[in-house]
Amino acid sequence: MSLKKNVIANYLGQGWSGLIGLAFVPLYIEYLGIEAYGLIGIFALLQAWLTLLDMGMTPTLNREMARFTAGAHTPQSIRDLLRSLEIVCFGVAALIGVLVWAASGWLAADWLRADKLPLDVVAQAIAIMGGVAAFRFVEGIYRGAILGLQRQVFFNVVNAALSTVRAVGAIAVLAWMSPTIEAFFIWQGVVSIVSIAILAFAAHGSLPTTPQPARFSRQALMDIRHFAGGMMATTFLAILLTQVDKVLLSKLISLEAFGYYTLAGTVVTTIGMLIAPITQAFYPRFTELVANGGQQELIQTYHRSSQLVTVLAAPVALMLVFFGEKLLVLWTGNEVLANEVAPILALLAAGTLLNGLMHIPYMLQLAHGWSGFAARVNLVAVAVLVPAILWVTPRYGAIGAAWVWVLLNAGYVLIGIHFMYRRLLPGEKWTWYWSDTARPILAATLVAGFLSVVQPEDIGKFAEFAWLLAAGLGVVGAALAVTPKLRTSVTHIVIGRMSKNV
Repeated sequence: MSLKKNVIANYLGQGWSGLIGLAFVPLYIEYLGIEAYGLIGIFALLQAWLTLLDMGMTPTLNREMARFTAGAHTPQSIRDLLRSLEIVCFGVAALIGVLVWAASGWLAADWLRADKLPLDVVAQAIAIMGGVAAFRFVEGIYRGAILGLQRQVFFNVVNAALSTVRAVGAIAVLAWMSPTIEAFFIWQGVVSIVSIAILAFAAHGSLPTTPQPARFSRQALMDIRHFAGGMMATTFLAILLTQVDKVLLSKLISLEAFGYYTLAGTVVTTIGMLIAPITQAFYPRFTELVANGGQQELIQTYHRSSQLVTVLAAPVALMLVFFGEKLLVLWTGNEVLANEVAPILALLAAGTLLNGLMHIPYMLQLAHGWSGFAARVNLVAVAVLVPAILWVTPRYGAIGAAWVWVLLNAGYVLIGIHFMYRRLLPGEKWTWYWSDTARPILAATLVAGFLSVVQPEDIGKFAEFAWLLAAGLGVVGAALAVTPKLRTSVTHIVIGRMSKNV
């Protein structure tokens, strides 16, 4: 029941946060322009790369908090670990702010290619975003602690509320105070400070009291160094794989063109929004089952969560692939913008879906403490990806980089996964391939492809919205219809509800 409650809470909280974030993107572009919106994409890129300085702390703390709930830590040891990581985290955050501020002028003048924004505006915006990134970095450590303690209902309530304040407040600032990119980032920083205070209080308050106050413990850090080191290596390679295209594009194309790529990437985050709540809810559960030796229940939970990821993520990705341009026109009201973004969006959606299929297997690896496998797989991928990006991007631009993203993640699904099953769940590989992923994706693709061919033209915005909504429900229904474990669960829920109402 707790697992189900956490999944629902994650979807409600993160779904609302994601919806709020996406809903206001057209207004951000209207107030700031597509070039300034490209700077918001640079901020997202900066945040991604700065997670390297996390050094595996956040996912490690998530795991250790989950192990604490399973009895693997004493209250004193877990409090000492939290305090130790806090001290390291605040020090790194200060370093982030200083380094980005120092590099802001060089980035504005020598790296980015802004045509409309003045150079000093770009430099100042980068300096401010460095401070905001430092605050977000600190938020991460407390987020990991709260999620590891499985206080996901609380976290999602707070996260949804703060996301609303971030987005609505940003529009208010842009509309009534200052329609500038600097004002946008200043507001984000103010909300992050409030977020740190709330999350820190909740994380410490969720732990039992101890006879001695929490203290910095070098031994606590030494005890987690192997897992954290594996996580750091994995994170570095994962960021390199997922962000190197954006780094090169930010240098090789104009800031306006990068804004289009950023917009496509922002829309694709809807797929991640569907997957992240599942992984956040199931990862602590996997960790508990591994710690307690519940192998059979672990296998059942693994397949159930894998099917849930596929049935929820695949329909959204396929709608973006087959109906992306129409959805963009309805959302932004700008046909020129939609025409520029749609081809990139289709490729990024396909690649992100393939990447998303690997999230549950990755959570299983972390639950077993096997963080080194993903690092080795990513190392091989980097050796292929970086030369490919360097060759493709100057020749084909954003479209070429998007194709590399698709092929990279296809390689993960078709090749990398075999080695995991050989060690952790021998005998379960083909069940995952066919029942958990291929069958629902195939069914959803056939329905989406058919509906894209027969869709009516020039029927008006309201009718087109209704058609796309019906198409989306049809694609979800097709995926669910061929997914046995989820179909059975949904049937039981429906029958149970009907029985209660009789």
